[in-house]
Amino acid sequence: MKNIFVILLFMLSMFSCDDTPYNPNTPDAYINFEIYPNSTMYYELNTTMGWMYVTAPPQSRGIIILRYSWDEFKAYERQSPNEPDHCGEYSRLIVDFPFVVDTCLDVKYSILDGHIITEGYHGYPLIQYHTQYDGHSLRIYN
Repeated sequence: MKNIFVILLFMLSMFSCDDTPYNPNTPDAYINFEIYPNSTMYYELNTTMGWMYVTAPPQSRGIIILRYSWDEFKAYERQSPNEPDHCGEYSRLIVDFPFVVDTCLDVKYSILDGHIITEGYHGYPLIQYHTQYDGHSLRIYN
């Protein structure tokens, strides 16, 4: 019985781990706001795979929002996750769908999951924020 408990505890700890590495370049910004993606103000988000830039509080360089599916969104920081000040403190990532591009470092990321696409480049994936959608409002937070 004791062995079963130890095995179950070990398996539970293995499946509860987050495989996303901690990124020391994550901006020290409090992100917690709501938008209404079905409104005309956010018409770019009215369709699946629609995306747009939104502003965010200081320390953040803005956020890229992607409507991944009808009821799921992704939100990424526009600050480079690798060497954020390499081209100055005002450099930002841009979307070249289906990629997010760091034009300063010449690195491409997948807009679908934030991982690096550029072959041979090793670094952090895009900095992603949490999203919560209730069918009407979209909350973005860290």
